[in-house]
Amino acid sequence: MKEALLVLAAGAGLALLLVLTLAAFGQDVGTSLRLLADGAFGDKYGIGRTAVRACPLILCALGLTVAWRAGMYNIGGEGQYLTGAVAGGFIYQVVSGVGPVVFHVVGLLGAAAAGAGLAWFAGWLEVKRGVQVVISTILMNFIVLKLVEWLVRGPLQEPNGLLPTSERLSREMMLARPDPQTDFHIGIWVVPIAILATWFWLYRTRAGFLNRAVGENQHAVRAAGQKPAHLRLRAMMISGALCGLAGGIDYMGWAGQISDGFSQEWGFIAIPVALLGALNPFGVAAAGVYFAALFAGSKELERFSQLDSSVVLVVQAAAVLGIVWAASWMKNRQQGGSE
Repeated sequence: MKEALLVLAAGAGLALLLVLTLAAFGQDVGTSLRLLADGAFGDKYGIGRTAVRACPLILCALGLTVAWRAGMYNIGGEGQYLTGAVAGGFIYQVVSGVGPVVFHVVGLLGAAAAGAGLAWFAGWLEVKRGVQVVISTILMNFIVLKLVEWLVRGPLQEPNGLLPTSERLSREMMLARPDPQTDFHIGIWVVPIAILATWFWLYRTRAGFLNRAVGENQHAVRAAGQKPAHLRLRAMMISGALCGLAGGIDYMGWAGQISDGFSQEWGFIAIPVALLGALNPFGVAAAGVYFAALFAGSKELERFSQLDSSVVLVVQAAAVLGIVWAASWMKNRQQGGSE
């Protein structure tokens, strides 16, 4: 109940922040909101754009939710997302001749495994070597970004060797699109499955309960005969798998190739999405769709005003600052009440 109220409060706050941001930029609020809505949901093209942007945002934010619930503050969603995409690129080189179905299954599993492996290593550094996961995952993001730059000029470069990109997937090897005129592809259906599965695992299974418990009090978990290190490593692997899966889906669903600009920083943007969703899968879904709609709708807004997608980043930044302020206020209030 408390989490539901937090999600509703966050939704109301986001709506208010959007209105205030548009007003601060001197825009007609009513017209701007209409343009945003038309660009995000006005037709099948807008819905496709929104869905494609919501997919990596929600999957990465779900991954961060699982890790953070276990007390492992994974900031490496971006690196794990890219690792999943790169794994898909290498798998394509190996199994491209066996048909699209095998490639999709093996590629997505490989993408999830690659993201899980990278996140597991960051978790291992903390539980076994005392390296804070916040630090290691931040640094791994930049390592992977540079690695991608090298790979698209080396082992993954397209056959002609002229451009810093991987070989483009043929239409048959891409995830199918029910309507070829839109960006919507069947990989997006993974998202609602992941939302429901994450919620069920966190709140309806013993493993999910232990995942949340170790984040609240690892000493109590240890006293109950469990191994906090094992639980936290498992949380990191699930977290990385979801982020890596997002990268694999984007690679096979809409991008079709990997380049320097493959990532649009979805792994970074997923951090405020997870926070604004109150680390609840359904809240994360709502926040992810909200920001995806803003990104998609901002293209329409850009056509008729001087604003562009940067307005979304302003709303995100203000929202995160609001969360920090609210958390500090609630903490001070609780401390004052206890005295």
